[in-house]
Amino acid sequence: MRTKILVIEDVPEMSQLICMYMENAGFDTTACESAELALQKLAGGYLPDLVLLDLNLPGMGGLDFLKKFRAEYKASIPVIIVSARDADEDIIAGLGYGADEFVTKPFSPKVLVARVQSKLSRQAATEASVEETLGFGPYTLFCNSCTLKRGLEKVPLSAKEYEVLEYLVRHAGEALSPETIYNNVWKNQYGDFTAVAVYVQRLRKKIEEDPSRPQYITTMFGLGYKFQK
Repeated sequence: MRTKILVIEDVPEMSQLICMYMENAGFDTTACESAELALQKLAGGYLPDLVLLDLNLPGMGGLDFLKKFRAEYKASIPVIIVSARDADEDIIAGLGYGADEFVTKPFSPKVLVARVQSKLSRQAATEASVEETLGFGPYTLFCNSCTLKRGLEKVPLSAKEYEVLEYLVRHAGEALSPETIYNNVWKNQYGDFTAVAVYVQRLRKKIEEDPSRPQYITTMFGLGYKFQK
């Protein structure tokens, strides 16, 4: 799952330029021409990993949006203001309402991309420092939030896929029978152990470079599975 960037900008040419550079850098962008439209997206369940916010917007202004966003949605989502308003009071107000950075127009799109990448990297490092993490290869399991990331990108996992993967990682190097995995993950002494094989195949498709020749979740014939870091 690619990192999601919400772009709130009312000038179509500027919005298209920002989105083009962000998408070329590997991000998934959603553009809104007003704060009201952005709030509708958020109310519908869309939650970005970072917000790029203009201040001069039709209807609700950028600062009012920022205040509402910080009050109602995940406080840790980074917000970078991108605005032609460069007066000290505007910068102070933006940072005071919870913006992480203030970029003035005109700006270099490449520099903006670099700022976004840097902020997301610092955000990932901060999240890792406040919760238990388990790493293997380019992947990190965030145990408190039950999230798997490859670098900065989230890898979509169902709740049970995550539980199976975390159990395997915590017992790396051990030969684990399907019965053992099932009993400890499903917490059920009686059940269909073949479910384990189904979830192992799903996980291999998501984390292995070549699922037919797994590097991490290996099969121990006659014994079960072993997770290799």
